[in-house]
Amino acid sequence: LRQEWGGLDILIHAIAFAAKEDLSNPYSQTSRRGFFLALDVSAYSLVILSRQAAKLMEGRKGAILTMTYMGSEKVIPNYNIMGVAKAALEASVRYLAYDLGPKGIRVNAISAGPIRTLAASGIAGFKEMLHYSSERAPLKRNIDAEEVARTALYLVSDMASAVTGEVVHVDAGY
Repeated sequence: LRQEWGGLDILIHAIAFAAKEDLSNPYSQTSRRGFFLALDVSAYSLVILSRQAAKLMEGRKGAILTMTYMGSEKVIPNYNIMGVAKAALEASVRYLAYDLGPKGIRVNAISAGPIRTLAASGIAGFKEMLHYSSERAPLKRNIDAEEVARTALYLVSDMASAVTGEVVHVDAGY
């Protein structure tokens, strides 16, 4: 990347994983292995990728963006260990923003409302979540992937040059 394009401008982190049994069983039954796996894949991966990306962003205005979910702030049935992992991810955003800010690198997260995705299909009761969310959101609807993408474009662009360490909610106001 450095040789071909002079470095890196943007890193988008959009990876998360938890074992199915750690989502379907009560949170109190989360295995130690499942806990470590969810936090390693879903939160620590941002730390290590940011560390490496920062080296390629030296001398540039870099932007790092990750994806989170409201389950980090409130209990969402059947989200379980992923809520804890997303809370760790959001804390990592703030600490990385602090560490990388002096280098001109911004770090933010988008907390998207429920969207029909492959990952969402693994969450029990997801259809009910969509219905519940659209009924209660101030905009009285769900969101779509394009709305999340537009917010991502804003956050990694110069239009958000003074925004770092933030979790931006894209959820129709829910």
